[in-house]
Amino acid sequence: MINNSDYLVHKKWMSRVLELAKIAGYAGEVPVGAVIVNSDGQLITEAQNRRERDFDPTAHAEILALRQAGLILQNWHLNEYTLYVNLEPCPMCSGAILQARIGLLVYGADDPKTGTIRTVANFPDSVFSNHRLSVLGGIMETACRQQLQSWFTQRRKK
Repeated sequence: MINNSDYLVHKKWMSRVLELAKIAGYAGEVPVGAVIVNSDGQLITEAQNRRERDFDPTAHAEILALRQAGLILQNWHLNEYTLYVNLEPCPMCSGAILQARIGLLVYGADDPKTGTIRTVANFPDSVFSNHRLSVLGGIMETACRQQLQSWFTQRRKK
């Protein structure tokens, strides 16, 4: 059970993630955003999907945020940091999150197609995971899901 104070902090950062996702969506990207914050609640980095703009299949918001955090902190061990993302990570991102040793992953909506935190597969609790990842899913789930569904509906109309 999450207390109200923690929920408000998570909601604050997920709101920022949704803003980043909106910008990505306007740019023609799948609307996914990510932020990484330290244990004092200070923003370390933020990113949004850039696959289309960068012509890079690995340019998911989570990957870009992890790369930037490593450069900023001069360390790839991110044990004391929280990663926020509006959509449950895919296999590539889940693997990178585990490799980075993220302290806490907070995500909004489950991904019934490629989610590998809890939905389609459970990478954090699998035998190949070298890190026990703390996960909190469902923060602002409805808003996250609606943003993604709306974007895909608009894309199909075009």
